[in-house]
Amino acid sequence: MTRITETLIRKRAEHNELEISTLEEVSLHQQDIEKIEHIDRWCRELKILYLQSNLIPTIENVSKLKKLEYLNLALNNVEKIENLEGCESLKKLDLTVNFVGELTSIECLKENYNLKELFLTGNPCTEFEGYRDYVIATLPQLKWLDGTEIDKSERIKAAQELNVIRPKILEQEKQHRKKRERQKAEAERKKNAEEKPGFDGRWYTDINDGDKKEGSQKGQDFDLDAEKEFWDEKVPFTPESRKEVHDHIQETKRRDEEKTKKEEKKPRTLFAPDGRPYNVNEAGVDFTLTDDEDRNMIVLDVACFKHMDTSLLDCDVQTNYVRVLMKGKILQLCLSEDVNPDSSTAQRSQITGHLVVTMPKTKQIITANKPKKTSNKENCHDAKQTDKKQQSGPVLLEVDESAKKCVDIGNIVKDKPEKIVPPLGHSNRRDIPVPPNSDDFVDDPDVPPLL
Repeated sequence: MTRITETLIRKRAEHNELEISTLEEVSLHQQDIEKIEHIDRWCRELKILYLQSNLIPTIENVSKLKKLEYLNLALNNVEKIENLEGCESLKKLDLTVNFVGELTSIECLKENYNLKELFLTGNPCTEFEGYRDYVIATLPQLKWLDGTEIDKSERIKAAQELNVIRPKILEQEKQHRKKRERQKAEAERKKNAEEKPGFDGRWYTDINDGDKKEGSQKGQDFDLDAEKEFWDEKVPFTPESRKEVHDHIQETKRRDEEKTKKEEKKPRTLFAPDGRPYNVNEAGVDFTLTDDEDRNMIVLDVACFKHMDTSLLDCDVQTNYVRVLMKGKILQLCLSEDVNPDSSTAQRSQITGHLVVTMPKTKQIITANKPKKTSNKENCHDAKQTDKKQQSGPVLLEVDESAKKCVDIGNIVKDKPEKIVPPLGHSNRRDIPVPPNSDDFVDDPDVPPLL
């Protein structure tokens, strides 16, 4: 059983910054709640309340919600409509698939003047003769009933036949009440039979039955035949049967959880007993491992998820294996040769999101230089150059005197004069005497020189 607590409501009030005093809408569906409590004191501003798919048998503790406009109690165990007179603003009430058999209980909704929609589909009262006419005549403010609009002629006809329909409704309620008493008695008998080993309601004793139940209580393996028998058993649809199914499901979940805890989770096996690393790909990603002989390195290209954050990636390079961790999933590959972890690099593409790990090999490979292909002319030229280098002494160029075609300017004048005659108009440079300084002359270094 789940109780309505302040923590639960705050958890469901994330859209309101966890404030419950100003909360206008809250969803508490599928919480296995069996009682409505505290909501009318903590959430006075509520306008929409979702309580469907629970185990609530009674409508209570909502009369103080003056601003409540929509109440959803579908798929619960409600048998009677009550305690809604204080919900002045209530416009829509959903009681689909409940166990409302007391149809006259809708008379408590007469004072809810704003009520426009009412859903009672799937309740026992819908099978009563004159059900729709009785509801329309009792609640004249309704506009829609079970998803069908109420027209004017239907309303007039229902009001005219109300005095005739009401006694029939009361008689059918009486029959339904007797039926419910028999169902409750049968459920109580069945419950007592399950609690008393050896008694199944037919007054005989099976000495083996107690041993079976004790064995099941000690935690033996669950009987699949009993599970199939439980679900194949035909039972009436009642609040008790619905509660029984719920308890059975919870018990099955609890048993499965205990079984899971007992089973030890197998640890990850990443290495063989002799220390050899295994190839592991838990993430199931595509990758390529290439041996680049030209650059003497091993390159790993991992097709990581394009939009996965880089902080979720972790790369570990060892001498004989490489490991990539992606969101807790391991990709480990054994390397064919030893690599140098200190010189390894890991880079991620900003376009494709791939992770490229470059791992240089520790063993360096020495390769011979390939000879260059040369032509015959180049070979002859190289031979001549080699012969010249082998000769001793400097190598001089031989120039044919008859091959000179330019004029030898230095030998234009054969007879050179002893004294060089200056050109016409040339004047010899004379030395100008510098007069001596006067006696009162002071050589001041701060005074700039005269130009």
